[in-house]
Amino acid sequence: MKKLELYKLETPNDLDIKARHKIAEALNPLVADTFALFVKTKNFHWHMTGPHYRDYHLLLDEHSEQIFAMIDVLAERVRKLGERTIHSIGQIKQLQTLRDANETLSADDMLKALLEDNKAFLKNLRKAHEVCSNKNDFATTSVLEVYIDETERRIWFLFETLQNK
Repeated sequence: MKKLELYKLETPNDLDIKARHKIAEALNPLVADTFALFVKTKNFHWHMTGPHYRDYHLLLDEHSEQIFAMIDVLAERVRKLGERTIHSIGQIKQLQTLRDANETLSADDMLKALLEDNKAFLKNLRKAHEVCSNKNDFATTSVLEVYIDETERRIWFLFETLQNK
């Protein structure tokens, strides 16, 4: 099998090559964190128990579908800029900033962990948005704005679900 050499796509784009590289550097960790958040959310969906099982199970299923939908869009934005994106589980592990959940948690602790992860993810979305905005990448900033809104909604739902606990 022939080893693929690192390359830049010859994708037509009017953004400066250095700007495109900086944007990719901001987006690739987001792709990794999106994978990590998806897996954690789905993990908790699968392992949810307790008196609110059905409500929490359905909530986390909705959240995981929304998060999963982000992955391809973010990775393809990187490729449209002529850059390389995530190519392995190892690279995800290397770039992710969100911690994996390797222990069994109570339902409330699962929701608390997801609340904190979504809050951290929101900060990373805003940082990437700033980079893209500063580089005049309006297409990526508009995508990120939708994901910021969706993440704020997930935070709101998780927060409200945990009230009076």
